[in-house]
Amino acid sequence: MSWLNTSEAPSSKHPTSAFESFSLSSSSRPTKCSAFLGNISEEIANDLASIGFESESLIVSPLIQSGLSLVQGVVDLPEGERWAFLSLVSFAWVYLTARPGVLIGAFDAYVLAPLQLGLDSIVGRRDLRRSDFVLGERLGEGSFGVVYSGAVVPRNVNVEDRAGKKVKDLEREERFKNLQKVILKKVKTEIQGAKECGDFEEWFNYRISRAAPEACAEFLGSFIADKSISQFTKGGKWLVWKFEGDQTLADSMKDRSFPLNLESIMFGQELKGLDSLERYALIIKQIMRQIITSLKKIHDTGIVHRDIKPANLVVTRKGKIKLIDFGAATDLRIGKNYVPNRGLLDPDYCPPELYVLPEETPSPPPEPVAAILSPILWQLNSPDLFDMYSTGVVLLQMASPTLRSTSGLKRFNLEIKSVGYDLRKWREFTRLRPDLSILDLDSGRGWDLATKLISERGFLRRGRLSAAAALRHPYFLLGSDQAVTILSKLSMTKSYCTFLIFTK
Repeated sequence: MSWLNTSEAPSSKHPTSAFESFSLSSSSRPTKCSAFLGNISEEIANDLASIGFESESLIVSPLIQSGLSLVQGVVDLPEGERWAFLSLVSFAWVYLTARPGVLIGAFDAYVLAPLQLGLDSIVGRRDLRRSDFVLGERLGEGSFGVVYSGAVVPRNVNVEDRAGKKVKDLEREERFKNLQKVILKKVKTEIQGAKECGDFEEWFNYRISRAAPEACAEFLGSFIADKSISQFTKGGKWLVWKFEGDQTLADSMKDRSFPLNLESIMFGQELKGLDSLERYALIIKQIMRQIITSLKKIHDTGIVHRDIKPANLVVTRKGKIKLIDFGAATDLRIGKNYVPNRGLLDPDYCPPELYVLPEETPSPPPEPVAAILSPILWQLNSPDLFDMYSTGVVLLQMASPTLRSTSGLKRFNLEIKSVGYDLRKWREFTRLRPDLSILDLDSGRGWDLATKLISERGFLRRGRLSAAAALRHPYFLLGSDQAVTILSKLSMTKSYCTFLIFTK
């Protein structure tokens, strides 16, 4: 007698419960799979009964009932069909959860995005106005926008005569000293394509604030200027971020003391007990780890930044490196901001393939169809590797002062192209004479990582490391920069930190 059918036939005094009806027929041939599934339904019934849900009074919801019916239907299938069904379900699950995450993306689009919109509307983030802000100094300018420092003017504070205007120095203005600092970006109205770029940047900031908030500066929202005054133009769009620092990695690299000028920011203290080269190496490693970690998080959501460079990496006051300027980004899960033959990257940081996907890739289909096909697209083309080449160039620049100048970087691009993007060959023949001793430390692990980032992309992920693979590289596995950070936060002595890290 099958051990699945141990329950006795229901008596006339005790009607059959909703769960008892799911027992298998005695004529079915028992299998391990059916036994397992059969026990599950029995255990559910027993568990519910044990907490007070008697079979006579149990009201099964339609959702639970349909789910249990599905389980029973699978159990009742012949063994061959049952395994085929389970294999199909397993494949579908793996496919929908593989990068760039069809299932997670759908949950974000249809659940998290509306929820964020509702919450933002409640707290007023979607109701920003020109008069809510006062502008400070101009921080920088790009192709499609101009960036300013600024502050939030509380609506219950009577400073309307200054709000919406430009102030030379917010720090020296007594009435603005204690206001919340922000970064504002004016989308240029006179440049073709700027409005579209601004809309995309807003969309990507909201998307990343849900999927990987620690990878970018906190986005506060946007507003349309209601009149022309100072730097505001009526009808012009402005994007607003919480102030987390106004220094980019490019700004820091212009200082002759780089990377020592970031030492106390990255680690909270000066690293004594090390020679200068080891200190440089630890700082650069910590910066690289944060850049690649952030890239991994956005790549896992299907987003490729397409404009990684020092000017688009903000160094926060807490020693965090965050990605900014998503105007060129593309979401290849749904084809957002993707045109097959359009290249938007700075040529000084552009990989040899020029485009995030092969030029022959067709225009994306409607979003639901694009999402379903996206795992295949990512497996065949590895579009995330586009950002990794640019990251390799940033690593080389940080390690070698020769490559930080505009002329040095342009010369590097000409030379690396002439040797087929083989960094080892470039090192042998370059006339730039770069000092790469920082990368040669620890048996050349940093140099090896650089050669695996600055290379041809190749076919099926060969020839260049992804962000996930780069984080598994021996260069990062030593973890010396992480140890210094942890120990510094524990207020341990600097000499003891050095002893723990470098004693083998």
